[in-house]
Amino acid sequence: MQAPTIGGVRVRKGDGETVRLARGASLTDFAEKIGVDAASLVQMLFSLGEMVTATESVNDETLELLGEELNYVVQVVSPEDEDRELLESFDLEFGEDEGDESDLVVRPPVVTVMGHVDHGKTKLLDALRNANVVDKEAGGITQHIGAYQVATEVDEQERRITFIDTPGHEAFTAMRARGAQATDIAILVVAADDGVMPQTVEALNHAKAADVPIVVAVNKIDKPEADPTKVRGQLTEYGLVPEEYGGDAMFVDVSAKSELNLDKLLEAVVLTADASLDLRANPNQDAQGLVVEAHLDRGRGPVATVLVQRGTLRVGDSIVAGPAHGRVRAMLDEYGNELEVADPSRPAMVLGLSAVPGAGQNFIVVDDDRMARQIAEKREARERAAMQAKRRVRRTLEDFMASMEKGESQELNLILKGDVSGSVEALEDALSKIDVGDEVGIRVIDRGVGAITETNVDLAAASDAIIIGFNVRPQGKATEMADKEGVEIRYYSVIYQAIEEIEAALKGMLKPEYEEAVLGQAEIRAIFRSSKIGNIAGCMVTSGVIRRNAKARLIRDGAVVADNLDLASLKREKDDASEVREGFECGLVLKNYQDIKEGDVVESFEMREIPRS
Repeated sequence: MQAPTIGGVRVRKGDGETVRLARGASLTDFAEKIGVDAASLVQMLFSLGEMVTATESVNDETLELLGEELNYVVQVVSPEDEDRELLESFDLEFGEDEGDESDLVVRPPVVTVMGHVDHGKTKLLDALRNANVVDKEAGGITQHIGAYQVATEVDEQERRITFIDTPGHEAFTAMRARGAQATDIAILVVAADDGVMPQTVEALNHAKAADVPIVVAVNKIDKPEADPTKVRGQLTEYGLVPEEYGGDAMFVDVSAKSELNLDKLLEAVVLTADASLDLRANPNQDAQGLVVEAHLDRGRGPVATVLVQRGTLRVGDSIVAGPAHGRVRAMLDEYGNELEVADPSRPAMVLGLSAVPGAGQNFIVVDDDRMARQIAEKREARERAAMQAKRRVRRTLEDFMASMEKGESQELNLILKGDVSGSVEALEDALSKIDVGDEVGIRVIDRGVGAITETNVDLAAASDAIIIGFNVRPQGKATEMADKEGVEIRYYSVIYQAIEEIEAALKGMLKPEYEEAVLGQAEIRAIFRSSKIGNIAGCMVTSGVIRRNAKARLIRDGAVVADNLDLASLKREKDDASEVREGFECGLVLKNYQDIKEGDVVESFEMREIPRS
C-alpha cells in the first residue's frame, strides 16, 4: 500500500501517537523520531509555504503544524523538563533534599527587597550591610543583582538573613520576578512621604505570584511629611492588611538614612520566617542552588555569585552552572574575604567556571570534571538550538513574495554586550517588548558579557547591526575597527536611555504615514477663456483658505470630478497670491485640466505626516 500524499509529498502518516521533541529541534530530529526521510519533511513544509533546511532549528509552531499534517501529537519538552531529564540520565536530581527529616537543619531565610525606584530600597540595603552601593550607581538605580548576608540577634540568639538585591527599575521586571522566585520572604519598601506607587503594586504582584510572605518596610518616616498610616490604608486596598488592623502582614516603620528601627525590621523577617515557613535544608549533600549574578572579570575570568539552597559548596568541587562548568578554584563572600565552605542560604562568589552562566540558572555539584563538562556541553547545545528557533524569523512564501515586491523588510539588528548577564538579559527582554507596529522589528543577533571585541564588530559589519554596550567599553582595536567598518557602537549606563533611543530609531525606520487635511473651498462664479493659459476660474472662497502649493480637487454636484490637481496660478485681482482666505475673490487655473463649469467647487487640501506615537 502506498503512503498517502500530503502537499504533493508521499509521507507515512501516524495514527495520533505522541512525539516528544526538544525546543529548537530540527526536521532531522523529527524525521528520526517518526522514521521518515528528513528531505520529505523539508519538501512538505515548502508546499505548506515554509522554507526550512533539514538541520535548522525550527520553532514550536512549525513542529506542531507538521505534526498535525502527519497525524502526530508533537509535544515540545519545556526547558525545565528537558534539564531534569538530562540530569536524571547522569543519576542526578535537582531540587530535592537527600536523606530523611533528621538530616535537615534550619537555614537562614532568603529575602528580596522590592519596591518603587525612589523609595530608598538601595539605601535600606546599604544601611543593613554597611556597604555603599548607591555611590557607584548611575542615576541611583541598582544595575546588578548581588547577594549579601547579615546577622541579627533575636531572643538572645544570633540569626542570619540573606538578602538578594534586585534592580529597582520597571525595565528589570524579568530580573525582579526571578529574584522573587529564589526568595523565601519579600520586603516591600514604601516611602512614608510618597505612598503606594504603580511600581509598588507591580512589586507586590510579583511577591504574591511567587507565593512568599511579605514584610512591609515603611521607609523615610523621619521626614516631616511622612504619613505611615496612609501607607497602611493604601496597602490594605491591595489585600496586604497590617497586624495592628487584624491582618497577618508585619509593617515596620524605618528610616534607612538615620538607621532607625532596622533591628526591628530584621526581627520581623526572622519572626515571619519562623511563623510561616519551614526553612530547613540538608547541609551534608552535594551543593545545589541558583546563580544570582555573573560577570566576566578581567583578572579572574568568569565570576558567578551563587546562592547555595541545599548541601555545602566547597573549594575544589566540580560544578555545573547552566551551560558553564568547572572546578571551584576559590570562593569569596560579599566583602571579598575568602570562604572555604558555603552552607545552605549562603551567597558566595565562585571563581573557576569555563564561561559566564546566565542569572537565574541553577548550579549543581557533580562527581568529577568529566561529568560536569558533558552536562554543560549538552545544555549549551540545547540552549543554542532553542535560541536559534526563537530568533528564526518565521518566513512563508507569501512573506517572501511580499518583501520582494516592496523591497527589503525593515529590521534593526542589535548586538548586546553588558557587564553582567542579568543586565544583558533584562535589556534584551525590555527591547523585545518595544512595539511600533508590524513594519519594523528588532532582532538581537548576538549577546554576551564582557568588553566589546573585534569579533563583535566583525559580526556587526557583516549583519549591518548596531552594537549596544551596557556599562562596557571596547577592547583592543575594536574601536578602530568599528570606525573603519562604519559600525555604530552606542554606550549606556542606564537601561531606560537605551530603550528610549532604540524605540526612537525604530520609529525613524517606519515609512511615514500621511493623512489628508482639507484647507478650504472656493466656488466658481465665472469662467474667463484665454488662448494663452486656457480656462481661468473666477472664484469666491467660501471656507478656509485656497493655497497655491497645495493639491486641489474639483467637485460638481457633490461628486468629485477630478482629484489630485495642481494650481498653475492663483491671483488676487491682478497680483499673484500664495493663498486667498475665506470671503475674498480670486482667479485660479487648474494645471492640465480645462473642464470647469460655473457652480463647480474647487477644494484645496494637503497631506500631513502623522507623528508616530
